[in-house]
Formats: sequence, C-alpha cells, structure tokens
Amino acid sequence: MSATTPSPEHASAEEEKFNAHAFPQKLRDAQRRAAELYAELHALQARLPWSREPNSGWPEVTDRGRERAGREASPGWDPADAEAYDKLWEDLREATAAVQTHGWWKTCRDHGVQGPDLVAARQALKTAEGAVPLARDDVDTAA
Repeated sequence: MSATTPSPEHASAEEEKFNAHAFPQKLRDAQRRAAELYAELHALQARLPWSREPNSGWPEVTDRGRERAGREASPGWDPADAEAYDKLWEDLREATAAVQTHGWWKTCRDHGVQGPDLVAARQALKTAEGAVPLARDDVDTAA
C-alpha cells in the first residue's frame, strides 16, 4: 500500500486527505526563485570565455589514433563578470537550500510520505504550477 494511502485501521480523516503535491505557496516561490537563478547563471556561463583566468589554450592532438580536442586561447573573465558569477552561485546555493530544507518535507514525512513517494513529490515540485519561470503554454505562445 502506498505511503500516501494508509490502511483504513490506521488512517485518520486528515491522513487520507493529505496530498504531498499540494505544495505551499512559499515553497513554490522558493523553487521558482531557484529555477530563475539557475537560468540566469546558465545564460551568463554561455557568454563567458571558457576559462576564468587568461589561458593560452592548447592545440588539437591526434596521437596513435586517439584525438584530444584543442582549446582556443581565453582572455579570462572581466572582473564584473566574475563578481556576477560568484553572486549568482551564492544566491543559487541559498535558494536551493531553502527548497531542500523547507518544512513541507517534514510535514510529508510526518504524514507517512517517504522513500520513492517523497522523491516523486520533490520531483513534482520542479514542474508545479507557479514553481517554474515558464509554463509549457508560455513557451508555445512565445514561439
């Protein structure tokens, strides 16, 4: 029997109605913030040179049938970009910690949601209404 549907002899009316996917608004807001920060960090990384510090790169090497891709020279990051990157990483760590340590997960465990059911609830949060920056309809509309 699933952890979200306790046996009748042990179930109270409250436990039968508990829905681990009925996320509180503050948790959905925290997840949305984490997703937005991740997207910002990813966009910043996409435009930065591959090396934070100046690096001369290396040539492509083919040796006895093995290939090793080369790397072009990198001028390094502008100090403002490095500062923005570090700030985004710190903010993202704080946002994900807020999601992972939110009291909702203890409430779920208190209601018998554990193991795969708790993992499924945590995964469902990532696509819950209001917890993602864009919904599928938003993407279709923008395209």
